[in-house]
Amino acid sequence: MLFVFCTTALAQNTITVSGTVADESGAPIPGASVIVQNTTNGTTTDFDGNYVIEAASNATLEFRYLGFVTQTIAINGRTNISIQMAEDTQQLSEVVVIGYGTQNKESVTGSVVSIKGDNLNEVQSANFQQALQGRAAGVQIQTTNTRPGAAPQIRIRGVRSLSADNNPLVVLNGIPFSGGLNDINPNDIESLDILKDASATAIYGSRGANGVILITTKSGTKGQKTTVSYNTYYATKEVFAKFPMMNAAQLLQLRADVAANNGGVPIFGLGGDEYLGNDTDWQDLLYGSGLQTAHDIGIQGGTENGTYNIGLGYFKETSVLPGDSFDRYSLRVQVDQNVGDWLRFGVNSVTNFSKTSGIVGPSLDASPLLSPFDENGDYLESVRLQTQADDRWYPTRDEIRRIGKGRANEQLDFGTYNNIYGEVNIPGIDGLKYRLNLGLNYRASRDGNFTGQGVFNFNPTNPSSASYDASFTRDYVIENQLLYDKTFGKHQVNFVGLFSSQKTQFDNVGYAAQNIPNEASLWYQLDDDVILAEDLTRYGTGFSETGLLSYMARVLYQYDNRYLLTATVRSDGSSRLAPGRKWVTYPAVSLGWNVANEAFMDGVDWLNQFKLRAGYGETSNQAIAPYSVQGALSLVNYNFGDTYTTGAFVNQLPAPDLGWEFSETFNYGLDFGLFDNRISGSVEYYITKTKDILLGVGLPESSGVGFTTRNIGDTENRGIEIALNATIFDNPDGFSWDLGINAYRNRNEITALASGVLRDEGNLWFVGSPINVIFDYERLGLWNQSDPGFEYLDQFEPGGNEGMIRVRYTGEFNEDGSPVREVNPDDRIVQDPQPDFLGGFNTRLAYKNLDLTVVGAFQSGGTLVSTLYSSAGYLNLLTGRGNNVAVDYWTPTNTDAKYPAPGGIQSGDNQKYASTLGYFDGSYLKFRAITLGYNFDQRWIQDSGLQNLRLYATVQNPFVLFSPFHDESGLDPETNSGVNAQGQRQNVAVDTGNISDGIPTVGANAPTTRNFILGLNVTF
Repeated sequence: MLFVFCTTALAQNTITVSGTVADESGAPIPGASVIVQNTTNGTTTDFDGNYVIEAASNATLEFRYLGFVTQTIAINGRTNISIQMAEDTQQLSEVVVIGYGTQNKESVTGSVVSIKGDNLNEVQSANFQQALQGRAAGVQIQTTNTRPGAAPQIRIRGVRSLSADNNPLVVLNGIPFSGGLNDINPNDIESLDILKDASATAIYGSRGANGVILITTKSGTKGQKTTVSYNTYYATKEVFAKFPMMNAAQLLQLRADVAANNGGVPIFGLGGDEYLGNDTDWQDLLYGSGLQTAHDIGIQGGTENGTYNIGLGYFKETSVLPGDSFDRYSLRVQVDQNVGDWLRFGVNSVTNFSKTSGIVGPSLDASPLLSPFDENGDYLESVRLQTQADDRWYPTRDEIRRIGKGRANEQLDFGTYNNIYGEVNIPGIDGLKYRLNLGLNYRASRDGNFTGQGVFNFNPTNPSSASYDASFTRDYVIENQLLYDKTFGKHQVNFVGLFSSQKTQFDNVGYAAQNIPNEASLWYQLDDDVILAEDLTRYGTGFSETGLLSYMARVLYQYDNRYLLTATVRSDGSSRLAPGRKWVTYPAVSLGWNVANEAFMDGVDWLNQFKLRAGYGETSNQAIAPYSVQGALSLVNYNFGDTYTTGAFVNQLPAPDLGWEFSETFNYGLDFGLFDNRISGSVEYYITKTKDILLGVGLPESSGVGFTTRNIGDTENRGIEIALNATIFDNPDGFSWDLGINAYRNRNEITALASGVLRDEGNLWFVGSPINVIFDYERLGLWNQSDPGFEYLDQFEPGGNEGMIRVRYTGEFNEDGSPVREVNPDDRIVQDPQPDFLGGFNTRLAYKNLDLTVVGAFQSGGTLVSTLYSSAGYLNLLTGRGNNVAVDYWTPTNTDAKYPAPGGIQSGDNQKYASTLGYFDGSYLKFRAITLGYNFDQRWIQDSGLQNLRLYATVQNPFVLFSPFHDESGLDPETNSGVNAQGQRQNVAVDTGNISDGIPTVGANAPTTRNFILGLNVTF
């Protein structure tokens, strides 16, 4: 009987409650969470804001929705409960990650740019750098390699150091990131925040000297019902533009014009396997279609006390060049859990595995008068040209398929980056916490290369070769943090105290050999019992270990949301520097004034935000090679009598006084918001002075030592940045239009060098000039008989000819106007390649569920360097030796041409002063991506169990405007080549040494592509 009574009472206490959830205007809120408090029983509202839930009659319902204040309502036996939720103004204000914490954007006093992951993914790419291009003022992204998987170069507010690292620090989920930037899946990113000035970066000390990029990956939300998302796209990649090489008729005409300018004698006629009936486009035979695809699955959710987010990703990209590919598999795990009211712990883990391959580049000098076929119609393995030095193997898609594993390259990378943390609320002191961060990172890389006998070579017996290189990076960071956050009336105080320790170990091994006995083994059998000693061409191992200890304290203070203060002090101790010089302490402070929050601004309704900021900070740099303090030895092989032996010699002197490189920055900013923040933006000016620059100093040959590292030299860096965002139309049920634009200008110069020296031509360093320069002759045009001074051509240019390149003469003149000397290297001048300004834009137009997004970048002025046209590329010889870039060259009937007379005065294999032919106006306006998307109405998809469904189509790199280089060549004006880790300029025949290593170029790399994408986003 008692059992019947209890059962009946339980049934009477469980009721069905229904109702509607709306906002303050009465509009329904779909997807709001309705949870029976202190249980796992919950539901979500439908498209019309309706919900139905079963609960005890005396229970309490909790209503949650992002951007609104959470409400709790007691049921009290009611069966119908409808509510209106109020907006959470604090939550709606943009939150910015500032390192070791977050701030509302209105409270930030330093220079910080925040970009959401959804905005980054408007440009689908292999890495976040490519997606970031043009999105943040003061952040310059330059492509130095167009191969799949290659990461571009990032510079925040220009360059500061001459020879130390200028790359920014990347912090992933609170831990300094030690992996490759391609290890981060862009789809995993929730937000990306960039700290630009010293008052913002000082919390990261020496590691943040070049700016800091904070990456936060996706996480779940407390009380969120489990959701599953699937994002995918597929892209086909086509060549944006072929390199502008001559066809057969143009090459024959060039050779004829060479002969006409050379007394009727051609320098090169038909040679080797050339034949007048051929007109081969070798680029067409090499290029194909590439692809790019991604698949990402995310599972996220949360309970009352925790959150979780798990992501799986796969990305694949192939080039238009056969054999070029990049594959990445990624796993992301985020768990955050509260235990009671005093303990919180969690883990953020990012793990990936990638495979990169690249085996061939374009051979642009291939003569169109050559045929790829022999007399039987089969593909030739190699062809003969003018000289034995020109005889070579020219790649085609069919030939690469034929050789198969005869040419192979495979780089495997594995990385796992983990942040394990715990946080304890200190009892008895409200707002005080202790947090422990443990960062455990590991990265392994293996690179194998193999070339079979006679492959990629005119000589069919050219020896086979193989190499195997592996490296391992182990990195740990331990951070002890004391956190305090408290509001006292109108006073708000936030304090962070930090002690951290970081250690990084790197070791590597490498072997290279030739005459591989078993070619099927590729690079896997480079053993002593297989390879003869004389065939081992390279071998060795390496190891380095560095450490960094740090103390830091930061205080954030604000009064009444009007007066703002950030003050930081940090001390770093680096193992890389000399005893007695290892430690440095530096301060940073910034102030802010929210003028719009003052009482005297109450009547100014159109001005929502007006904030003035000023900051000063010091940072330092210790990014030099480990053990630079100790000096270094190198090995040399030599004959000692009849004995072949190996000896050691000093190639780098010790640096017992080597210390920190220091920078101090002043930053001034203005943030504004107008007309209910429909128009918002910022203006910033900064100046950074760097002293005691870490510099490798060359020593005289008489010393017997190559160089040593010293603290020598000063630089100055200054610039202005402008960002503007506007909501032009805003009607969710009709037409809306958002627009964003940013522009910036940066100028740097060297203000001092070693021992008061004013110029170091060997390193291209000149006091009073930028860090990266062009040191070359200034091209004025071509010599023509109608030019003033043509009568003195033989004195300016002994042996010169009409139609040759005319450069500026900087010497003295005789009374009759003739030069006192001929043009010589003293006439080279330092040229500034920096653009006048650059930036980017983005806009989104939407009508109901249809939207159109455009993302672009631009540059005004500056110098674009193309090695295709200069002497470095050997593609503009204008002699007819091989194929030539299609250019408008001088002839007696075409005297207004830009390029010199073919066959004229030479300097080596090139036209005299041919290096000057590679300089172009760097201006351009480039549309990077145009996307048309459609979000399906939830009323159509809710019955299928879907929460969201979006389809979109994107074209990347659709067109370029206002680019003199593009107008002439048809090519993408963005760079594609740089300098590798060994200091060697890529994709050139010779390095002429007239441009600084920090200047990327447009060279003979994989061509830029135009991509056509179809994508799908689904949430269950």
